Amino acid sequence: MMDLDPKHYEQVNLRDDDVRNIVWSYLVHNCFKETAKAFLASAGMKNPTEPTLDMDTRKLISQYVQEGKALNAIELTEQLAPKLLDSNMDLHFDLLTLHFIDLIRARKCGEALEFGQKKLIGFGKVQKYVVKLEDVMALMAYEDPEKSPMFHLLSSEYRQSVAEGLNQAILEHANMPANSELERLAQQATVVRQYLHEFDKVNIAYAFFFFL
Repeated sequence: MMDLDPKHYEQVNLRDDDVRNIVWSYLVHNCFKETAKAFLASAGMKNPTEPTLDMDTRKLISQYVQEGKALNAIELTEQLAPKLLDSNMDLHFDLLTLHFIDLIRARKCGEALEFGQKKLIGFGKVQKYVVKLEDVMALMAYEDPEKSPMFHLLSSEYRQSVAEGLNQAILEHANMPANSELERLAQQATVVRQYLHEFDKVNIAYAFFFFL
């Protein structure tokens, strides 16, 4: 069985520059502009590996999504990343449905119905959107949508996931990494851990049959 004792990895060398680049990448990805500038100065970094892309605008777009201003987020996204939402129907659908949900939350059902007929009805022709579209439309039937079976669509976690997906798409549109270096390292670690777990199970099974 492979030994996963953390002590075996204590001798792995990680350069200071690598650590600084990981931190810088995380700050830029999440639009922590002032913190990133302060870190850049204090760390003495001259040529960070992670390029920036209008952190102020990306941060504002994210805030719009999370504050119930999806149409403002769409407008600003179209300015920063033209044609992005035309080519990414999934993301465009999520943003439009967020606005619809906000109208329902505000008890503006008439306005929500009109918006749905103008902006969302076309998505009903695409099979993969049908179920979610039905869930979103069904919110209109509940006096208190937050107590409906589809309550997760009104949660802050859902808004956060849409905002993060939009931020990633904007970065990809500009040919930049969709995830920060820290997130990529975490994803790689997860894959390695799963692989080692499967490797151990194979070794255990082999040993069991060998000693029968």
